[in-house]
Amino acid sequence: MSGEGKKVIFSGVQPSGKMTLGNYLGALKSWTDLQHDFDCYFSMVNMHAITVPQDPEVLRRQTIELLAQFIACGIDPDLNTIFIQSHVPQHAELNWVLSTMTYMGELSRMTQYKDKSKKSEANLNAGLFTYPVLMASDILLYKADVVPVGDDQKQHMELARDLAERFNNRFSDTFVVPEGYYPKGTSRVMSLQEPLKKMSKSDSNENGYILLAESADSTAKKIKKAVTDSVGVVNYSDEQPGLRNLINIYSALTDQTVEQIVDMYEGKGYGAFKKEMAEAVVESLRPMREQYNYLLDNRDYLESIYVKGAQKAEKRAKETLDAVYDKIGFVKRNY
Repeated sequence: MSGEGKKVIFSGVQPSGKMTLGNYLGALKSWTDLQHDFDCYFSMVNMHAITVPQDPEVLRRQTIELLAQFIACGIDPDLNTIFIQSHVPQHAELNWVLSTMTYMGELSRMTQYKDKSKKSEANLNAGLFTYPVLMASDILLYKADVVPVGDDQKQHMELARDLAERFNNRFSDTFVVPEGYYPKGTSRVMSLQEPLKKMSKSDSNENGYILLAESADSTAKKIKKAVTDSVGVVNYSDEQPGLRNLINIYSALTDQTVEQIVDMYEGKGYGAFKKEMAEAVVESLRPMREQYNYLLDNRDYLESIYVKGAQKAEKRAKETLDAVYDKIGFVKRNY
């Protein structure tokens, strides 16, 4: 528990490009709900990003853009600790300690590593293999009670729990054993063009995803081009995955339930549904887009947030790492 008596949350996002609607509905939207009840640490995890080659200037720019999108989406810097991962050196230090307690077999069984290794044979570096240990370090460093994660991160979450228990059993209670928080409903927003595949900004088809920062016209066009089916009836079923995905998005961005949306379009075709859905999505995203552009014009303000965030994060991280170093037998640094 934090000093304020609130449970602690940690979550991070890689600054590998602009945020998609899927990122917002799957992660950031739930963060805005959680921030009032938890002591939250939200990070731009740029150390994770370099497991694949990055253009240095692009990585720097995207890190600041990600911070702006956090705030534009409703993450309040006065309520939360928002920081850049590489600004808190304890992440790398704890990563080394935990890597000495992580078994090769555990890492080799990670499905994300298997998938990435097939796609990145020319760049099959050790960081891709040990990525889950750094993720565990991110979480355990802040003694997080709760970690919002997607379904594809369940294995990584279990490793963080295993490492916390392993360290505690070997050296006495040190880490909180975290619980995963898996948002319901739209935790997995699918591609607008391939509705059986998760929405991703790395999709080669730009019509498959919606960026939070893109124009209203572009957003509306992508929704109108979204894949549906030949049934022609607005219904929510596994047999109509494209339509089901659109209804999930529509529902998540409005106050209407899935059932209400289906009832609204009884006897109407996909054209009317997509037109009105596009209008609803555009209006929902407009305030975020405008705030994002405003923040990017105020770089001094953004810098003040990540500096203050890193200072607060490092204070808590240092307390944890000092305890870890003491328990594993490192000589205390008195200077």
